Amino acid sequence: MHCKAHSSIFLLVTLFIFSCKPTQPVMVQSPEVDTVGTTPPDAEITPATVLKDESGPYRAENTKYHDLIHTRLEVKFNWERQHLLGTALLELRPYYYPQDQLILDAKGFDIHSIRMVEGDNKTPLSYQYDSKKITIALDRSYHRDETFFVQIEYTAKPNQLEAGGSDAITSDQGLYFINPTGEDPSKPQQIWTQGETEASSCWFPTIDSPNQNTTQEMYITVQDRFLTLSNGQLVYSQGNNDGTRTDYWKMDQPHAPYLFMMAIGEFAVVKDQWGDMEVSYYVEPQYQPYASEIFGRTPEMLTYFSDILNYPYPWSKYAQVVVRDFVSGAMENTTASVFMEDLQVDTRYLIDQDWDGIIAHELFHQWFGNLVTCESWSNLTMNEAFATYSEYLWAEHLLGKDEAHYVGYQQLQSYLQEAQEKQVDLIRFYYQDKEDMFDNHSYAKGGLILHMLRAYIGDEAFFETLHQYLKANAGKPVEVHHLRLAAEKVTGEDFNWFFNQWFLDSGHPSLMITTDYANDTLKIGIVQLQDPETTPIYRLPIDLDIWQSQQKISKTVTLNSQFQEFKFHMDFEPDVVIVDPESKLLAEINYSRTQEQLISQYRVSSQALTRLKALETMLEDSVNTSVVEVFTEALDDSFWAVRQMAINAFEGFPDPQPELLVNKLRQIAKSDRKSLVRADAITVLSSFENDVVYLPLYLEALEDSSYSVAGAGLTAYLQIEHPDWMEIAQRFEKESDIQLVIPLADFYALNHIPDKYTWYINQLESGAGEMMFYMINYFGQYLTESEVQEQISGARVFEELGLNHDKYYIRYSAFQALGLLEEVEEINQMRKRVKEAEKDPRLVEVYAQYP
Repeated sequence: MHCKAHSSIFLLVTLFIFSCKPTQPVMVQSPEVDTVGTTPPDAEITPATVLKDESGPYRAENTKYHDLIHTRLEVKFNWERQHLLGTALLELRPYYYPQDQLILDAKGFDIHSIRMVEGDNKTPLSYQYDSKKITIALDRSYHRDETFFVQIEYTAKPNQLEAGGSDAITSDQGLYFINPTGEDPSKPQQIWTQGETEASSCWFPTIDSPNQNTTQEMYITVQDRFLTLSNGQLVYSQGNNDGTRTDYWKMDQPHAPYLFMMAIGEFAVVKDQWGDMEVSYYVEPQYQPYASEIFGRTPEMLTYFSDILNYPYPWSKYAQVVVRDFVSGAMENTTASVFMEDLQVDTRYLIDQDWDGIIAHELFHQWFGNLVTCESWSNLTMNEAFATYSEYLWAEHLLGKDEAHYVGYQQLQSYLQEAQEKQVDLIRFYYQDKEDMFDNHSYAKGGLILHMLRAYIGDEAFFETLHQYLKANAGKPVEVHHLRLAAEKVTGEDFNWFFNQWFLDSGHPSLMITTDYANDTLKIGIVQLQDPETTPIYRLPIDLDIWQSQQKISKTVTLNSQFQEFKFHMDFEPDVVIVDPESKLLAEINYSRTQEQLISQYRVSSQALTRLKALETMLEDSVNTSVVEVFTEALDDSFWAVRQMAINAFEGFPDPQPELLVNKLRQIAKSDRKSLVRADAITVLSSFENDVVYLPLYLEALEDSSYSVAGAGLTAYLQIEHPDWMEIAQRFEKESDIQLVIPLADFYALNHIPDKYTWYINQLESGAGEMMFYMINYFGQYLTESEVQEQISGARVFEELGLNHDKYYIRYSAFQALGLLEEVEEINQMRKRVKEAEKDPRLVEVYAQYP
């Protein structure tokens, strides 16, 4: 599962002992280390504030009364009512103790019959049903060496279920009908499913628990114009006399019920190959020309992941399908991953950014999550940590270590931001709702911990550990100790210390670093500031790079108490000491350095992320001539994110701008190899006073093949009053990419360009997700200067969205837009109706602040 909740939209709405590196230092002697485990005599340790959340009951692994062996489903659909008409045949056996009853998960069904099936005989069984679980009285007591078959005929009505969901997975109704009557011309008709966490039981009866594994057969009957996709192989398609077709899909390898899937729609299918195995991409027909550009590195990923794990891709096929209105970012259903519609892009979009991260994430789940599955949601990170770390691994393979380090750094920032609000155990046995587990602890923190384990034991041992873990546990549910045991088997070392502090406890190290040089001795003091009552005092291997006169000596020290001081004999005072130079640690590091030391760190480090961190820290202090010089120097850095940071540091730089700076920014805007960097250079130039001199550059940018560059040029051009304003704006009115639509929406709203009501309406009708979120806001601003009747007409659109849109953040945006127009009483009443109708507790709480 890749959670869209971690995207920009959600942020807007919720407003080890590492190997020493041998060196041949000149003018410095190899330091000797003196470790002191006492509090520094001149400093008082003040623990950092920790917000530890242990709310909720204890969440054990579900007890297994039965093994679910096989699931056979026959399904067809009533599109108008949004019902699934199903027959399920389940094969089961008692897990250990004799059983005379069977309890199945089945949410909101109409149950038509339940029978015991023995050959051709079908015997009705008595049952009780509370709309969530079916308790079935079996015809006798069965033992663990006996299998039995139960058939259930039912109707699933997912739209009638009580609304649920979370920030990560915005709905839990399991089965979704998109544009079911075909009345919306802007959307295709589709049906798709989303099973995680326990929503498969919204469309078929099952034991909806991650510690169950079952093979499956699925007979899906649809109108002949639709294609279907499910787990496993399509065995045959059979036409029916009523104009429908039944597709028979078979999955011979067992997997968890939450990984069952269906996708139904008028898809275009682009087929690829990995060896003898089919790899396919399902998209809407207009995106067929781009499918191979979007997903085309999948075969290379299959090879890379299979090789590093020494475990070939374990399933019979791999398909990827893009659907409309998906309730999360993506989902790793076995052999067939589902993705949100944001992945449907064109060649121009892919110049700026690709979707490799999310594609790698779902693919790696096919090993970690599908082949080996967490035994309970408390152990969710055993799925998601690996999938998140795959994004690092793929970036490292494709683009190199600098890009991988940057991916890891972004994940660290995501975790640290969340840690300001909560700090919980990674393996979490106490929580209010299972959906709470889908957070930046389970994902980002988990991936960062795997990277620390890799750094500690080395690449060969790390990947052999993963191989042994998969080999030993294939087809089984796991908990965190299975991974620990695999690491111990490979390395021979006891790893309780590592797993206890990282997986089984909360928080993270908060380190304060000090350095002092006197009498040929360098002293490095390290204090762990986190509160030891709620957070461990960590055992941390820490790398140090000590630089003097362009020469480096590298050492590794091990921190294992609240304060330690390390002493190094040196003939000369170092220029800078770089702590954790390869960014291996999951930690907050408070390390005060002079500007000269930070400049030295930038200039000597071969690690792009270490250079970037030096620039970040320099920006926190006052800027002098030396800092301007180093940021100007950084405009030529080899790594794009460093260049980007250097560029953005000059936004709004006062007149007169140095000629060297202006010339470099112009050159970057025209020719930098990274389109996002070119776009930022244009944006920064447009922030300078008298930027009218850059109009030719802006016009040239409008022709760029990159959406981001063209969008930056359009934004810059439209902020300068010019006779060609409208001519330029109208050239882009038919564009649909957000980078080009938003500049127009802002321009029309800010200047209240007349007769643009219809343009805004068209954008709202065709937009989705992030685009719609922004467009509602801009349209609301535009309407503030409109005639009252136009305001009321637009407000009706907002009311409809606020009442009925399935995405809570769209409803929220519509509510806010109505607030911009609340001086009109009729519109004020619309806003009150939206407020009163809202059921989502997140929005109910927000709306309570408004009259």
